[in-house]
This record gives sequence, structure tokens and C-alpha cells, in this order.
Amino acid sequence: MSHTDELEEYDAELELRLKREYADVFPLFRFCVLTQEATYLCNQFQRDFMPQASYPFFHITMEDVWVWDKNRPTRIIPKVEIYTTQDVTVEILRTPDAVEPGDAAE
Repeated sequence: MSHTDELEEYDAELELRLKREYADVFPLFRFCVLTQEATYLCNQFQRDFMPQASYPFFHITMEDVWVWDKNRPTRIIPKVEIYTTQDVTVEILRTPDAVEPGDAAE
């Protein structure tokens, strides 16, 4: 087995662990925020649009964040601020009054 094969196998294992972790933590979050740079799961989200003469400008603030990045030692971040001129997609995964998985309705 060559070094290249070992690196590819290691990278594939990291990607598989990341996908499993994502599936585990996904139900814990209210928002999924997709930017060109990364995918974030968070429970608090604020987006401010700042119009510029030639391009849109967004300031995004998130709290209680999980970031999709296999190379980070920890993916949980208390607060993230992003400044971007690129597209931002926000998915509402659940509303604040939604019943949590495993909670019994009485």
C-alpha cells in the first residue's frame, strides 16, 4: 500500500466519521446555514443585509454552532460571525415550539 493510498483511506475515514457525527447532531439544531465556504448547524441565527453599490453584503451571526469540517479538532463553536458577498441559504429545521424527538405528547 502506497502513502497516497494510506492518505486516501485516512481521508475517507474522516469523511465517514463526519457524516455519522452530522447525522447524530442534526436533530439538536434549529437552523442549517449553507454558505459557499461551509455548512453550519445552529440554534441562534441572525442575518443582516448591508446593501452596497455593486454587490450584496451579509453579516451572519450564529450561536451554539456545529460546523462541517473534518479537519477541525472540535466542530462545536460557541459563536460564529461571517461576512460574505456570496449566497447564503438558511433552512429552518424546527420551530421553537416543536416537540423534541423522544418527548411524549400528553
